[in-house]
Amino acid sequence: MKLSMGAFFKGQYSTAQPVVTTDLTGKTVVVLGANTGLGFEATKHFATMNPGRLILACRNQSKGQAAVERLKAATGYAKAELRLIDLADFASVRSFADKFEKDGGRLDILVENAAVSADTYEATKDGWETSLQVANLSNPLVALLLLPIMLKTATEYNTTPRIVVVTSALHYWAPLKKNVREGPAILKTLGSEKYCTRKNMEQRYPLTKLLNVFFVRALNARLAPTTPIVVDAVDPGYCYSELRRDYSGLQAVVDCLTEKLLAFPTERGSRQLVYGAVAHQDRPEVLRGEYVAHSAVSEVSDFVLSPEGAKAQDYIWDEMVEILGKVDPRVRDIVAKHLVSPA
Repeated sequence: MKLSMGAFFKGQYSTAQPVVTTDLTGKTVVVLGANTGLGFEATKHFATMNPGRLILACRNQSKGQAAVERLKAATGYAKAELRLIDLADFASVRSFADKFEKDGGRLDILVENAAVSADTYEATKDGWETSLQVANLSNPLVALLLLPIMLKTATEYNTTPRIVVVTSALHYWAPLKKNVREGPAILKTLGSEKYCTRKNMEQRYPLTKLLNVFFVRALNARLAPTTPIVVDAVDPGYCYSELRRDYSGLQAVVDCLTEKLLAFPTERGSRQLVYGAVAHQDRPEVLRGEYVAHSAVSEVSDFVLSPEGAKAQDYIWDEMVEILGKVDPRVRDIVAKHLVSPA
């Protein structure tokens, strides 16, 4: 599928669909990046569905605790929990997963909403460009480390847990250059200071969203058809967002004007996160490996569907598993035990 600018504008002016709801009594929901923006608005919706546990996974203690209190004031839900996780720090991700495993209990919904919009190179303590590590290494690391808990939940409670990854329509226009995708190490190239010139970083955010789509499709392809897990990618649309809060100068002015003309309210965008997490309770398989936009399954970009895109997707998956296996050896064991070779 190719998304024209006309179709994009039409989507931004389309009629909002109502938020999908279900009964989450007894279930556990985790939302990454939950203290603000889309993540926080999604937690407000989940809170109205009476989850047994609603975990706000945030980087900052004070901002996360303030979000818990705002959530209670807005919805009356008093069981929200704050868990700290810094996706720009692999050690923090491992600690988050360790604590979840140690605490025991179930995990029914994991919403991976965390992302960074960056136009200049900044390295994490782990040596990766920050936005790439957050969106395309740490988000997958969380999903893979928590996968055994979700599978155990599926077996013990006869349910179908879901992993929801937030992406964007920007993936339709994201460039993955031929020399990069045909090189020996796609992620290492993209995450290197040498590659992250100012010009290349101008397209970094769309590229991370393309890699989000690749991850969802690659993981789904490696889940046996009988595995009771649904993983999907959701596009919240162009929304008012604090993701762009660091813009300055002309960029900030242009973004402000564009928001006034086109942007959805953040709450409306969050409905897509909720859709991916709870829609089609009677037929969850409808959403397996799918891309959701405007409360419906939509087709991904032509590049993703092309032989070149499929090849890049598999290369990136293999490289990602190699990288994350060094970060945490459990990743290799989980992939070997719970996933299969793609058809």
